[in-house]
Amino acid sequence: MDLAFLTPLLDRSGPWASVYLDTSRATEDAVRRRALIDRAAVQRLADAGADDSACAAVRDHLAGVPATGSPPGRALFATDGEVALDVPLAASPPDVSATWAALAHTGPLLGLLDDAVPACLVAAVDRTGVHLERYELGRGEPMGTVKSPQWQGRGHRAPPTDRYEWHYRHRVEDTWERTAGIVAEHLTRTWPHSGAHLLVLTGGARERRAVHDRLPQQLLVATVELAGGAGAGGAARDAFDRRLADAWAEHRTRHLAALLDVFHTGVGRPGEHRTDATGTETAPGQAAQGIPAVVSAARQHQLAALLLQTGGHDPERPVWTGPEPEHLGVHRADLRDMGVRHPQQAPAADALLRAATACAAEALSVPETLDGPPGGLGAVLRWPA
Repeated sequence: MDLAFLTPLLDRSGPWASVYLDTSRATEDAVRRRALIDRAAVQRLADAGADDSACAAVRDHLAGVPATGSPPGRALFATDGEVALDVPLAASPPDVSATWAALAHTGPLLGLLDDAVPACLVAAVDRTGVHLERYELGRGEPMGTVKSPQWQGRGHRAPPTDRYEWHYRHRVEDTWERTAGIVAEHLTRTWPHSGAHLLVLTGGARERRAVHDRLPQQLLVATVELAGGAGAGGAARDAFDRRLADAWAEHRTRHLAALLDVFHTGVGRPGEHRTDATGTETAPGQAAQGIPAVVSAARQHQLAALLLQTGGHDPERPVWTGPEPEHLGVHRADLRDMGVRHPQQAPAADALLRAATACAAEALSVPETLDGPPGGLGAVLRWPA
């Protein structure tokens, strides 16, 4: 999971009000039920010790949530009398929860978001160019159309049937090859500013593959191909949503398996030389496991991917924190040595997710069925420790 959406939590010092609640409206008495849930959330926040301004900010924010189109759940994070972040959840939280603490309680987010399809850049490719759409929460936002110069301003022209047909077809193929390169170049330029986490290539199989083969490696890891297109709406859109969800699940499974392979080969004994599933040599120290090792790596901005396993005990264990994301330590004295005058404790998951956000690392939830990090906490590092 890309953690960029948590960036607003880095600019405030706290304390933080963190609220998780069900906002679905699937029953006949949904409006009444929702009002009760909203009141319960504010009351639990007050019971947790939150100040009046935080409670008022959450109450006012929930009152302004539209009556229709709500996601299954929401996570709200408030400080300084305002809601700094409202995260739509893909699943309803099992119960209303509210905390008031030095750090935003972000740990539960992975389990409520990790299977959700992220914002996608959908590229519908054909032989004339590409139509782009930013796709999120079942809705598409057009991002323009790019055509090859050879096709701009041209109408449809039937191919000749005389002896020059071979030359015509050859010219069309050559035009398409150039078009595929133009499309790939445009996607490479657009991707960093799109806010998307997955590039989806749709359209004909041959056209998709031609563009795919011209994308740079750093973009390929976030790219999937999907037959057909998003459609205009209705049943076509629903069918696309299902195909997209399946494609994301498959992509995420492959990505998680690759990271776990790097993790397991990277925690070998000193002096070992091991290779991952791709045959790439992985030096011992390329991964960290357990609270002391992961905290140390986070403090040095080494995190590439944070791994939190469902059911593990380490993510909930307390660590010591300070005002900055790199203010992390296993012992209170660690923070004193950094010049932090008033260290405070926080669950390891919350503190490490803050650090991972600050250094642009990703975070993944590892199901209990997989061979994850012992204790439920590990990391793949940017460079060997």
